[in-house]
Amino acid sequence: MHSMIDPFGRHISYLRISVTDRCDFRCVYCMAEDMTFLPKSDVLSLEEMDRLCSAFVEQGVSKLRLTGGEPLVRRNIMWLIERLGRHLDSGKLKELTLTTNGSQLSKYAHDLYKAGVRRLNVSLDTLDPDKFHSITRWGKLDKVMAGLEDAKSAGLQVKINAVALKGVNDTELHDMVAWCGREGFDLTFIEVMPMGEIGDEARLDQYWPLSMVRAELAKRWTLHESDYTTGGPARFSTVEETGQKIGFITPMTHNFCESCNRVRLTCTGTLYMCLGQEDAADLRQPLRASDDDDQLIAAIHEAISRKPKGHDFIIDRRRGAKSTVRHMSVTGG
Repeated sequence: MHSMIDPFGRHISYLRISVTDRCDFRCVYCMAEDMTFLPKSDVLSLEEMDRLCSAFVEQGVSKLRLTGGEPLVRRNIMWLIERLGRHLDSGKLKELTLTTNGSQLSKYAHDLYKAGVRRLNVSLDTLDPDKFHSITRWGKLDKVMAGLEDAKSAGLQVKINAVALKGVNDTELHDMVAWCGREGFDLTFIEVMPMGEIGDEARLDQYWPLSMVRAELAKRWTLHESDYTTGGPARFSTVEETGQKIGFITPMTHNFCESCNRVRLTCTGTLYMCLGQEDAADLRQPLRASDDDDQLIAAIHEAISRKPKGHDFIIDRRRGAKSTVRHMSVTGG
């Protein structure tokens, strides 16, 4: 088995691939309501995505996460997931997973389990139907809740991802912890990330540092530090009262780059070595230049050799809130 090691000695074993920039929601911290999406001709075919992901697996990637946009709105997405499942069968891939908004889970949950997916991240910032509609603009909470029930019945392990939004869901922290405890879901809180123009919503006003979230949680819940990891950037604690885990992803207040083992691939074949940096590598050109993977693999290794030590996310009233011009939906959530 090959391996990819970056300039700082980190083994790159985790690839997140955005299979589409399209989504059936328009979350206020992620997209503008009148988003302009990529022309379909720019987007890799599912066959090309399979070939690209497989090349990464051959070079030592053991965890694949499909993201978007909303990955389950991509036409024929189950074909790709079933194809990638062969790397689970061979033992080269340890985990194939998705991040989803939950809107399509009732349709796909059992097929996902059958294809080898065992764990999902579901983005859900509120349990209030009106707030949910306000945050997502287009989403319906009851549809997501039904999807979560179907995911559970299919045997999928669910982790809820909630973006901490000051003035929006700051009164719901305890309710979300209690609900996740009852449902058997782990929960991760995420700080707002400064990526892309999102219209009138101001990230400076949304931003709520997780140190304050944690202090609020400690008023009601007993949190014990945990060495549990999913391979991603979250740092976890166990909630004594529920037995479930709470994760904290803190790109703004605690730079989590020192152990970064992941890279991100867009649906156009652009590889970002760091979520918070603009440096990127075009893998679509070598992918399409030849039927063998020699050029592609060389391009992948060249890109990994440029992976930076860390990112430069800043939310600052003097400098403004935007650190990168890409929307999260383009890079992959």
